[in-house]
Amino acid sequence: MANINNKDAPSLEWINTLRKRFPTEQEIDRILTRKMTNRSGPEYVPMSVSSLVRCIESLLESEIGSDFDIEDAKWLSGGASKLQLSFSLRWKPRNDEYEVHPLVLRMEPAESIVETSRLREYQLIKAFEGVVPVPPVYWHDAEAKHLPYPALIYGFAEGVTKPAKAKSGVSGLGTHLPSDLQKKLAPQFVDHLAKIHTFDFRDKGLTAFDIPEVGTTQCAEWGINWWERVWEEDCDEDVPLMRLCAAWLRDNLPVLDRASVVHADYRLGNFLFTEEDQCITAWLDWELGRIGDRHQDIAWTTSRAFASFSEDGKTLMTCGLMPESEFLAQYEEKSGLIVNPRTVHWYKVYNDYMMVALTLGTGYRIAKGGKTHQDILVTWLMGIGYMLLDEMRSLIEEAP
Repeated sequence: MANINNKDAPSLEWINTLRKRFPTEQEIDRILTRKMTNRSGPEYVPMSVSSLVRCIESLLESEIGSDFDIEDAKWLSGGASKLQLSFSLRWKPRNDEYEVHPLVLRMEPAESIVETSRLREYQLIKAFEGVVPVPPVYWHDAEAKHLPYPALIYGFAEGVTKPAKAKSGVSGLGTHLPSDLQKKLAPQFVDHLAKIHTFDFRDKGLTAFDIPEVGTTQCAEWGINWWERVWEEDCDEDVPLMRLCAAWLRDNLPVLDRASVVHADYRLGNFLFTEEDQCITAWLDWELGRIGDRHQDIAWTTSRAFASFSEDGKTLMTCGLMPESEFLAQYEEKSGLIVNPRTVHWYKVYNDYMMVALTLGTGYRIAKGGKTHQDILVTWLMGIGYMLLDEMRSLIEEAP
């Protein structure tokens, strides 16, 4: 705890102490270590579109040569964690005629509310092409050799995250869908999750992922080590309930029965659909994805934070689409996998712990340090952390 008052300029000794104390996946360790070693560096400084385009040009020249043009570059709004710039690329992807593709640059700020790997995000999206709807992904600059911060470039997918007339809160929370849309989207929603969890991920180029050992608690240990390390790195407030929760999670670690790809943010608001035919066209935000326990997704998707009531106001609908019992029954039928309620409950506590670490710990740290382009939003999100703490307490009290 010697560095408790110097987390804005952590020593290499303290960083290495945390690495040894909280062992996790190699790529997660790399990005968290990078975050800490860069923390004493400069604050986030807004950059011009033209300067960023020059960086994109450098990346593309290394990938496809110089025969291309970038047009219509502009910032995209929204998102608490990443900077996004849209542009059109005029190039010859098939070495014959020029084509124009609408693309998006997705890039870290100086420090994000959630530090993740652009390489892992790139590999996951690439692996799921043709399995579930995903946007096309093209290139990455995971080491920031060309761009100011790590980034990837992916293509636009058609669709919307909510009906044109629907109202919602931040990140799609509180979206109410009409019943006819629920009936069309719900089967696709369950089917895609089943396909993700039963996907044979081996030999699919997921080199940035470690695979936890089935029949052990390694997967859960890696997870809690990840987020307890983040809490220790970023928090400036002693919250006894966080220490109690970490201890409870370690005392009740679930055994992994099957290793699956976990999306880790599978919910309403993170997929696109077309309003005319009501088909899901792309799953977004794979940045927290891991190879782990499918129950993590089940716990996240069935969270009350993403639920809404049916039109009659009587039935709580999972992600605004269907009753939880129906969701779980359809999932088991389509995936052929059993849902263990005790493991789901553990991951509900785990998910809350993660979100408190990000809101009360990381959100505070990056806003205080001027490291993010979304300082107002992440400061607002800190208020949610205390509600999550109370939910976490209740879940521990109710644990089977």
